[in-house]
Amino acid sequence: MRVADARSRAFACGLLALIGAFVFLLPAARAEQNGTPKPANIDRNGVLMLVRSTLLALDQANKTGNYTVLRDLSAPGFQVSNNAARLAEIFAKLRNDKLDLSGVAVIDPQLSLLPQIEQNGMMHMAGFFPSVPSQVNFELMYAPVDGQWRLFGISVNLGQSAPAAPQAPVPEPPAKQAPHKQAPPPAKQPPKQ
Repeated sequence: MRVADARSRAFACGLLALIGAFVFLLPAARAEQNGTPKPANIDRNGVLMLVRSTLLALDQANKTGNYTVLRDLSAPGFQVSNNAARLAEIFAKLRNDKLDLSGVAVIDPQLSLLPQIEQNGMMHMAGFFPSVPSQVNFELMYAPVDGQWRLFGISVNLGQSAPAAPQAPVPEPPAKQAPHKQAPPPAKQPPKQ
């Protein structure tokens, strides 16, 4: 087994194990690769199709408890590292929380990391689907397989839907003050004769 293949498999396993923490292993991978990512040559529709189909496959897997389709749609390195039972274990929290991802079919994602090609040839992107009361954050990695992008790594979690405004301070009751004394009205002057 080549070292690069072992790293790729370990990366996929590590990525999936960190679903709840939304931690991604790319900074360490970049340091090892000594290269700069390049913008991916993919249009908006291509990005929408990839992100939506991936998250809808995860949603269906969570709802049915059957992760074989999600696994079978993924890249070979992902498949080798993750059987359906392992995926069920990894996504147990999302499944138990009954996270409904079906809204990704109609809401446009906001990308926080535009699609880029990493030094290892994989496409990496991140973003969120704004919704109420929580937004769905995602980070995805795709490997090129037979001219198609196939899932290699995924991280999904919930976050705030919008920046929360700070709570307004409760005004303090006015301090008791001594009653104001009004000045007596001016004395009436006798009329001038």
